[in-house]
Amino acid sequence: MKKFMSAVAVLAAMAGPGAALAQDDQSQQAALTRTVAALDTAVFDAFNTCSKPVQLEKHASFFAPDVEFYHDAGGVTWSRREMIENTQKYVCGHFRRELVPGTLKVFPISNYGAIEQGTHRFCQFDTGKCNGIAEFVIVWENRDGAWRITRVLSYGHRANG
Repeated sequence: MKKFMSAVAVLAAMAGPGAALAQDDQSQQAALTRTVAALDTAVFDAFNTCSKPVQLEKHASFFAPDVEFYHDAGGVTWSRREMIENTQKYVCGHFRRELVPGTLKVFPISNYGAIEQGTHRFCQFDTGKCNGIAEFVIVWENRDGAWRITRVLSYGHRANG
């Protein structure tokens, strides 16, 4: 019995540091998810009010100058300038974006930033109806504490409902 208890004590001691590391990983993941969720809210609050020039400028500030935006229906844009021109032309004043509750997932990218994944829907300003829905992936770079978007995939666009 004494040998058994010694073995249990050794196993518990070995598991202890692992359990502490797992808790650290969980708290780091939770903090990263909170950060990216707040960034998502900020970038799309500006997007949703981009008919105001100051909000369009704020929206643009979240993106790297060389952002790549892949849209299954609209094609690819290769720069922030081009993406913002398209946003101003096709989005501002026409519809808003909503994150579908419960769909946000965040994955760390070691020594770089994070991947944000989820589902979003689009609601017309004139009717208030949310007719479109799609999946998205956003790659966030964290450089010296400043977060910015370097890649976006928006795909699987379909009718909502």
